[in-house]
Amino acid sequence: MQKYNQSGHSSVLKKTFEQFMCVELDRGRNHYEGLLSLLHGIASAIRGIGSKLRVADLNSMLGTTGNTNVQGESVQKLDVFANEVMMHYLRESKQCCLLISEELDETFIDSSQGEYIVLFDPLDGSSNLDVNVNVGTIFAVFEKSAMTSPSPQEALRSGRKFLMAGYALYGPSTILVLATNRGVNSFVLDPGVGEFFLSRPSIRIPSQGRYYSCNEGNFTQWGEPIQKWNRWVKEEASYVQRYVGSLAADAHRTLCYGGLFLYPADKKHQEGKLRLLYEANPIAYVVEHAGGVATDGVKCILDIVPTSIHQRTPLIFGSTKNVNQLMGWMKEGMR
Repeated sequence: MQKYNQSGHSSVLKKTFEQFMCVELDRGRNHYEGLLSLLHGIASAIRGIGSKLRVADLNSMLGTTGNTNVQGESVQKLDVFANEVMMHYLRESKQCCLLISEELDETFIDSSQGEYIVLFDPLDGSSNLDVNVNVGTIFAVFEKSAMTSPSPQEALRSGRKFLMAGYALYGPSTILVLATNRGVNSFVLDPGVGEFFLSRPSIRIPSQGRYYSCNEGNFTQWGEPIQKWNRWVKEEASYVQRYVGSLAADAHRTLCYGGLFLYPADKKHQEGKLRLLYEANPIAYVVEHAGGVATDGVKCILDIVPTSIHQRTPLIFGSTKNVNQLMGWMKEGMR
């Protein structure tokens, strides 16, 4: 079907997100229609969040609420809005039994009839909002077990069990990146039509890249092996540093151009800073299904079985050669 945006430009020859997923998903699987309904809800939430972000400054939506979340972090007004939008559309889909959000202290039990558990960070990088820097939404989906009643323990599984995971990135365009066991695909929102269209099918991360992404302000807090590696990439290797401070944005650049991202454990955050369930695991799932690597410095992120819903972890991910190179420095430092 041919679609046009408000300026008359054609979005033809591009499949919509929902058309693509109708083909991508296994029609023979149980609850096929329900999973499509869930994905429709996620896409609708992302459209709603992106629309509000474009005019947030005009509607006095920037700045903090004065509250802190369970992480002890300042809550932005748009954190609250994005969380409400995600919750609304996920509940409206009637496909969820458990919802876990960065902005909720506890697991939200929705309906014993729902087949899916959704984990999400509704607005990743929200501290960047006041200066109009890219932010994102990160999410992942489990299928519930055969248990009759949903329990928070259902979510404490390794990322290997995900049905799918992805992220949205709000920037010059709003994009939706989704990974399933069949690969990673990117969709861009045409605001004139109000639909996501397939823009980059079958994404593969380069095996090696020249970009490294980390907060070098934490250099003095890192362990000696990572400090040595960081000096090497700055002084001897032909790497270029890029760091946004929004995980979705840094992940997307790494996915497209290769290289690596790291937020290691340090003296201030000995267990790591990023959240395992709804930040590290979804990004790791995307990266691995695009041919990359994601680790906590010891084991694959997707192999870690969480013990709590807001558990933190170190995170290193990116191109296989770049990550293995850093791991070599870390192993050498442990001898």
